[in-house]
Formats: sequence, C-alpha cells, structure tokens
Amino acid sequence: MNKKVLGRLIGLICIAALGACRDKDAFILSGEIQNPGKIKTVYLLQPDSAVSYSMVTTDSTALSDDHRFSFKHQAFFPTFFKLLIGGQTYDVIAKNGDDISFKLDAKDTTNNYEISGSDDSEKMRQLNKMNNYYSAISGKLSLEYGARAKKAKNKADSDALYAYYYPKFIHNMDVYCARDLAFMDSNKTSLAGYMAAKSLDKYKYEQQLVAYADKIKDQFPGNKDVQNFVKSMAEVKPVSVGHTAPDFTLTDIDGKTVKLSDYKGKYVMLDFWASWCQPCRQENPNVVKQYAKFKDKGLNILGITLDEDRKPWQQAIAHDNLTWRHAGEFKRFDGPVVKQYKVEAIPSNFIIDPQGVIVAKNITGTDLEDFLNKTFNKAQ
Repeated sequence: MNKKVLGRLIGLICIAALGACRDKDAFILSGEIQNPGKIKTVYLLQPDSAVSYSMVTTDSTALSDDHRFSFKHQAFFPTFFKLLIGGQTYDVIAKNGDDISFKLDAKDTTNNYEISGSDDSEKMRQLNKMNNYYSAISGKLSLEYGARAKKAKNKADSDALYAYYYPKFIHNMDVYCARDLAFMDSNKTSLAGYMAAKSLDKYKYEQQLVAYADKIKDQFPGNKDVQNFVKSMAEVKPVSVGHTAPDFTLTDIDGKTVKLSDYKGKYVMLDFWASWCQPCRQENPNVVKQYAKFKDKGLNILGITLDEDRKPWQQAIAHDNLTWRHAGEFKRFDGPVVKQYKVEAIPSNFIIDPQGVIVAKNITGTDLEDFLNKTFNKAQ
C-alpha cells in the first residue's frame, strides 16, 4: 500500500479514535466570558435532590486570565444545570459524554449567550429567548399601566385603563402559552420540552399536560422531577376532561342523600367552594348569573363545600343567593370526594355532560359563560 495513503488512513483512524475516547463518565462544560468586569468566579448549580425545584451550588471555578472557565461533572442522564455568572443564571442541560461550549458577553443586558455541544441546551436557550420576549412585553405593559394609573383622576378613569390594558395582558399571555405548548409538543425527547411544560398553569392546561405526561413517561427514567410530574398527571388523569366522572354519595343541606348518578342524562356542574374562600365568594355572582341564564336550558349545579362548620356555610349560601343544591363533607381538603376529584385549590369546578363525561374543568368568569353558551346553543 502507498505510504501516503497508509499515512492518511492512520490519521483518519486516530481522529476517529479520539472521538471514540471522549470521556463517557463525565461531561465537560467550557466557557468564555467577554467583558467580565468584576466577575471573578463562575458557579455550577444543579437540582437539590431533597427539595424539588431548588438549585444548589455543586462546583465553582475562578476565571482564568483570558476569561475562560471549565467544569468536569457527572450526569448519568440528561440533567438540568445552571451557570451562575455575575448574579445572572444561564440554563444548561448536560449528560455524561457531552462536550459543551458556552460564550457570553457580560455587557449584553439582554442576557443572550451562545452554547454548543448539547442540542438540549440549545433548545433551552431558544425557550428562554421566547420567554424573555413575552416577559418583556408584559413588563412594558405593566409599566405603561402603572404610569397612567397614577395620573387617573377618578375611578372611572382607573376602570377605563384597566379595561384597556387587561385584555392586552391576557392576549400576550395566551400567545405565549400557545407557543410554549407548541414547543413542549415538538420537543418530547428533550428535557427542554419538559421545562416548557413546567411553566404552564397546571389547572388551565391540565388536559394538554396529561397527554404530554403520557407520551414522556418512559423518556426520562432517571430524572426524579420528571417522574414526579408524570406520577401527578397520572393521578389526575381519571378526573380530567374526556374521562367519565367517578360516582360518589354525599349528604345535602337538608340531610338527604345525593349521588352524582342522580344527574345521569343531565348537565351538572360540581362546584367545590367554601364560605372562607374569597376567590370563591368573588366568583359566586358570576355562577349565580350563569345559573339563572341556563338552568331552564338544562344546567344543574351541585355545590360541594370544603367548610368545616355548617353555620358559616349556610349563611354564605343565603347571602350569595346560591339557589342550587348543596352538599358537603366538612373536612376541608381531606374529604373523600375532594380527594377523589384531586381538588387542591378552590374554586374548582367540573362540568359533566348527560353521558357522565367531564367536558370542562376549572373554568370561571367569561370562560364559563362562553362554554355554557356554546354548549347549550349547540344542544338546542
């Protein structure tokens, strides 16, 4: 064989061998900080195994004279880390075998950074960029609203400002959540997708999160945080939208037995509330309004109290003019039915169709009115 050809072949084998000999028992995270100013030390943070969602310092290193740093650390499965640099944190997802490069200009007030060597970390950077974009919009709206509210001359002016800005806040949040859901769904094999899921309201987006948890339940077997999430979604799944509502038996305000099965063939809203719950009491006028509008079209309501004492419960029913049927267990969040329906906060409601299927959950305000309008207009 020609010596030149042989030399080239040996060279290629050596290059391949170098790649194959990459340390599989740890990951390397190397970085450069431009314009570091007073920054002298970089910290590596990782999840605290004892406290969910808490991060603890696992390592630190001084910046070199040329403003570089490097960490060598173990992660047997994709793990969420943070770099703490000059009071700001930057997300990294790493596992053994990764060789990750990080670059930052400390003068950049937008907290932009470059990262390579880890697809998950790059996806996390994209997610953070999206989060920062919509957070900036909310921040700007908040500043505008605050500045103009200070100049409001009377309540009418204040109400007008609120009516103008509140829909803008909601629209921005809805657009953000839609993009966050899309990111979550398109990154099911990445821990970055899970981080997107964690930022969503688990009550408002329960149906989507339950479906997502089903799809990733075998994806991250070593990650306790992910597995706890999967477990919690599995527990709530039987009482999520699209599932048959479990039957129960309670005693109503008149001492009579009431069962969910009593409402078979009818629409019924289970309304979990309490006299001491201010958000519940604030929502009650809206529920009264919707009941008056839709009761003749087929809407039934069964109020289930989390009160412990009968007297304040009965007084609240009378004061708020809650004319539908009421029952309770008088055990706050420890009642069997409350636990069966996984109620962790109130007000909480479940709308069940004539076939006994949960068709909506935890909707209040105009969302409740919109849903009832669509349901009963379609039913006619």
